[in-house]
Amino acid sequence: MLKLILKAPDPIPPFCEPARDLRIQNMPLWLWQRTLLAPYVHREVELPAGASLPTAREPTLAYRDNLFFDQPFLQDFMLQARRRGRAVQAAFRADDPAFREHALPLSTSYARLGDLWLADLWFYPDGPVPEAEPLAMDLQAREIGYYHVPTYMADQTGDLIFQVPLRALIAIDSWVHVLIADVVFGLFARAARFEHRLKHDLAFKLAILCRSLYEGTQILECSELVKIGRNCVIDPHAVIHGPTTIGDNVTINAGAVIENCIIGSNVNISQGVQLMLCVVGDGAFLPFRSGLFMTTVMENSIIAQNTCLQLGVVGRNTFVGAGSTFTDYNLVPAPLRARDGLGALSQSNRPVMGPAIGHNCRLGSGLVVYPSRTIESDVVILGPRLIDRDVRFEDSDHHKLAAGHLHQALYHSDAAGRRGSW
Repeated sequence: MLKLILKAPDPIPPFCEPARDLRIQNMPLWLWQRTLLAPYVHREVELPAGASLPTAREPTLAYRDNLFFDQPFLQDFMLQARRRGRAVQAAFRADDPAFREHALPLSTSYARLGDLWLADLWFYPDGPVPEAEPLAMDLQAREIGYYHVPTYMADQTGDLIFQVPLRALIAIDSWVHVLIADVVFGLFARAARFEHRLKHDLAFKLAILCRSLYEGTQILECSELVKIGRNCVIDPHAVIHGPTTIGDNVTINAGAVIENCIIGSNVNISQGVQLMLCVVGDGAFLPFRSGLFMTTVMENSIIAQNTCLQLGVVGRNTFVGAGSTFTDYNLVPAPLRARDGLGALSQSNRPVMGPAIGHNCRLGSGLVVYPSRTIESDVVILGPRLIDRDVRFEDSDHHKLAAGHLHQALYHSDAAGRRGSW
C-alpha cells in the first residue's frame, strides 16, 4: 500500500517547530506515525503543503503529518475502511465526548460537515479520487476523574474529569494537544485499556495475578505492568507502579515514586522525585525532590531540585531552575485560554492547565509561572520572578547581558529567521 504524507509546516508555539518534529510518547511524531503504519505500507511519498494528490492505481493511505493516532484507532480505521471498499475519510461525531472535550478545542485542522468533523486521514482502495465519504469513528471514551475538588474551591465544573478514549486520534495544532496526546490519549488511555482488559479477559487477569505471586510483588509492580529496559539501576526503595515503561541505562534512586509513566533511555531520577502520569524524554535529569504531575518533559532537559510542575510541557534541551513552581489553577475561577493553531488566545476548555516551555530555554531558580502561560524557545529568564504573561524571544534576559551572545539561540538564528514567531 502507498502512503501519502501531507505536510503541516506551521510551527507550534512556543516550540517554534512543526508538530511532526515534536516528541509525543517520547518519540518524534513522524517516527511514531511511521512505526505504526509500517505493517500496512511498502512505500511513501511526502507532499508539500498545497500539493495535489498524485495519480496512483493502488491502495493508498493519506494523512496530515500533525496527526497523533494510536494502534487501536489505526486498526479499527483500516478494518472499517477496507470493509467499505470505497474512498473514506476519518470523521468524528460532534457529540463524541473525547473529541468534543479534548481534540476539537484550540484546533484548526478539522472541517465541519453537518454533525461530523472531518480529520485529515483518508483511505483510497484504488488510489486517490476527488471525493471520499465520511467514516465516523468511535473513540470509545471513558470518563475518568483526576482531581477531587474541595467544596470551597469548586466552581460549576465540580470534580475534574477527562474523557479518556480507548482509541485515540488528535491533530497537534497547539501545545495543549501535546499534553493531551501524551497524558489523556496516551498514558490515561493505556491504563484504561488495561483496566478494560482486566475486567473482560479472565486469562489475562489470571496471568497478571500469577506473575505477581511468582515475583512476590504487588500487582501494579509486577513485570507485566512495569517494563524495564537494559542496564538500569533502580534502588530497592523506589516505588514504581504500572503501567510504566522505562528505557535503557536509567538510574532511579531511593525514595523515588513513579506511577503510570513513560521514562526514556539515559534518564537520571534522583532521591525523592515524584512522577505521576508523566512522559520523561531521553537523557533527562531530575535532581532530588522534584515533583511532576501530568507533565511532559522532552529529551535532554533538566528539572532542578524542589521544582513542581503540573499539567505542563517542557521542550528539549531546557533547564528549569531549583525551587520553581508551575501553577495550574486560577484562584478566581476565570476560564483558562491558550494559543490555538493560529497563535491566537482561545478558550482551552480546561479548568486546570499548567504552562508550556519551549526548546533550549534557561530558566533561573525560584520562578512562579501562572497557568497556561508560555515561554518561547531560546529564552533565558533570570530568577526569581513571577511569570504572569507569555514570554517571547524578544523578552529574553540574555539580550540585556554583556555575555548574552554566549547563549546559542537555536530556533531564532539569523540564518533561519524568526522560525515560528507568533
